[in-house]
Order: sequence, then structure tokens, then C-alpha cells
Amino acid sequence: MHAGGSEGLTSFDMAAGVVVASALLGWFNHHFLKLPHVIGLTVMGALASAGLLLVNAFVPGITLDDTVANFLSSLNFTNTLLNGMLSFLLFAGALHVPLDRLRADWLPVLLLSTVGVIVSTALIGVIGWGLGMVAGLGIAPIWYFVFGALISPTDPVSVLGVLKEKQVDEALQATVAGESLFNDGVGIVIFTILLGAAITGQDFSFTEGARLFALEAGGGIAVGLLCGWLGFRAMRSMDDYSLEVLITLAVVMGGYALSSSLHVSGPLAMAVAGLLIGNYGVTYAMSDITRDYVIKFWELIDDLLNSALFLLIGLEMIALVPGGPHFSVALLAIPVALISRALAISASTRLVPSAEPKAEGARKVLWWGGLRGGISIALALSLPAGTTRDLILAATFGAVLFSVLVQRATLDRFLTRPDPSEVPPTLH
Repeated sequence: MHAGGSEGLTSFDMAAGVVVASALLGWFNHHFLKLPHVIGLTVMGALASAGLLLVNAFVPGITLDDTVANFLSSLNFTNTLLNGMLSFLLFAGALHVPLDRLRADWLPVLLLSTVGVIVSTALIGVIGWGLGMVAGLGIAPIWYFVFGALISPTDPVSVLGVLKEKQVDEALQATVAGESLFNDGVGIVIFTILLGAAITGQDFSFTEGARLFALEAGGGIAVGLLCGWLGFRAMRSMDDYSLEVLITLAVVMGGYALSSSLHVSGPLAMAVAGLLIGNYGVTYAMSDITRDYVIKFWELIDDLLNSALFLLIGLEMIALVPGGPHFSVALLAIPVALISRALAISASTRLVPSAEPKAEGARKVLWWGGLRGGISIALALSLPAGTTRDLILAATFGAVLFSVLVQRATLDRFLTRPDPSEVPPTLH
């Protein structure tokens, strides 16, 4: 790596650097820190950033912070996540969501991932606007709602990571996982619409916003159904595990590229395609050998990208040079996000009696398990440079770090585990 920048680094060099760093830090965490994998990588990424800044400050002639900043700039974390990693992560997560359980709680999942995100966006925007006026921040009102849109979706990587580690009630797992898979796609669509209004300076039109939302969300679901069905039909016509693994890769990469070219929601498309392949494909189109290879392949992809993602989240903290207002905004963002999440869940489930999740303790887990992660940070980093972006970045980092370091670490106490006597012997 060059001392003064990232010139000469190829895409392979950057990918290799992230993977090697993830492996080394993961090994160190496993043997010494013994923190949960995601928490350990996030903490060490942040500590690595702080260490680089200290070395740069006290050792003359060393410009490691410039090296890392230029590396992350060349990597373009926002595009890497939103246009690359996210498609794989959502598909891999959706493979493990049982469709029959999801059908049983389809109404709360639908309302939480749509109405819940909209209500949360509005609440965060209004509360943030009020606090901003009191603090005299001088930010245009629309930007508070942009922040609401990017921080409202829960991160499926974080949520599914916790659920996979614990033997939680299947109905609860399906509800929480289903909402986390779909609400990020909805949140990205809302964010895109609001950001367009904020950048152009035009008044936000609810009618136009609803039209764009219907086109992007509906189009994404349609593309996901098409790609998932084509993948299912192709896999059903053969019994060749290596080729069938390749078909799942084609569904993800081709489906996301098609969604981007049609300007529809790629995240929603991948969630739908993953549900189809993970349920109908696994049951009706795969032999036992193929099923084993496909599931293990996508578990490996999920673990690898999960490791790289949370390491990058820690390293991205170097992008923000904190000051007094940044710390204040970061701290305020935590209770605002938590309160808005709680109210959004209540609005989504209590207004329609039949929308109450059936699983015991679902409301508490949905609230405290509403973790934020790489999606929110990537969206914040995509904002135009300036004072407003720096403040939104600080607020986003505050909410995400609290999610990863506090909510995720303490989520165990909210989880309802099945009665051991009811668990089949093979699961013990």
C-alpha cells in the first residue's frame, strides 16, 4: 500500500485487503477478545481507525490516516454495499426464512416493513426538526426526514445474525427476519425519493412520492418473482450441484443488475427471489446433495460478507472528524431512533387488531432487535458533502454503534426460546 494514497491499488488489491484484515481481526477476536463476531469486528475496526489517527498525530512523516481514507474512498463503500454486497446478503438471509411461518404473520410483516418505516421516518423527521430548531442547527427541514428514512430500516445482517445464533421460537424468527428483509428495501426507496426532493430543493409531493414508491417497490417484487421462478425452473430440470449453485449466483447478480437497469428496488427483488429459492427451490428442485451444497455455499458467502461489512463500518468512522456538535447529535440520535421505532411498531400493529404478531414477546424483540447497520451508514455516506452531511453522519454513527455494541449485545434477554422438551432431538 502506498503511504500517501491508494494509487495503483486494483479492485482485487482492495478486496484482498478487506478479506485479509477481516480474517486477522476475526482470529484475534476469537482467541483474545472473545466478543461476538460482529461486535468484535466493529469494535476493532473503530479501534484501528483511532490507532491510525494517533500514530499520524504523534509520529512525524506518517500519514496513515490519508492512506486509509484514500483506500476507503477508492473502495466506495456506499456503492460496494448497495450495489454489490447487499444483493448477496439479502438473498442469503431470505434462503433461511420459512415461507409457511411468514404467511402466518404476513400482515404484521407487511405493515411493519411499510407503514412502520413510513411512520418512523415521519416521527424522526418531526422530532429531529424540533430539536434542530432548539439547537439552532440551521438545517433545512427536508434533511431531517432524509435522516429518518436512512435510519428507520433495520439491518437484516445484524438481525439474522443474532437469530441464527439462538434457538428462538420459529414464529418469532420468521416475523423479525421477514420484517428486516423487506423494510430495508422500502427504506431505500423512501430515502431515494426524499433525497431527490432535498437536493433539487423542490417541495415534496406526497402524490409523486407515492407513485414512485409504487413503481420501485412493485417493480422490485415483480423482478424478484420472475428471477426466482426462472431459477427454480432451471434447477428443477437437472441434478448437478455445481451448476445449480451457479444458477443461484446468476439469480442474484443478474436479478440485481436487471433491477438497477429498470430503476426498481433491487433489495426487494433479492428478498423475494431468496424466499422462492429457499422454500420452493430447496423443497422441490434440489436433491439432498445439492441442497447441502447450496445452503453451505450461501452460509459461507453470508459469513464472509458479514465479516467484511462490519470491519468496514468500523473503518468508516475515520471519514468523520468529530467536534462538539457531532457528539451531541450522535447522542441525541439514539433516544430519537429508539422512541420512534417503538411508536412505529405500535402504530403498525395496534391499529389493525389482526396485525398483532402471534409469537410471544414479539413486540419487545422487534423494538430492541431493530438493529441498524451498514445500510444506514452507506446511505449517509452517499449524501452530498457539506455541514449537513457531517451532522447526519454523526447521528447515523451514534445510532448504529449503539445498535451494534448495546442492543445486539443485550438482545438475548428479550428472546423467547422454545421449551427444550418440544425441540426435536436433532436440534439439541
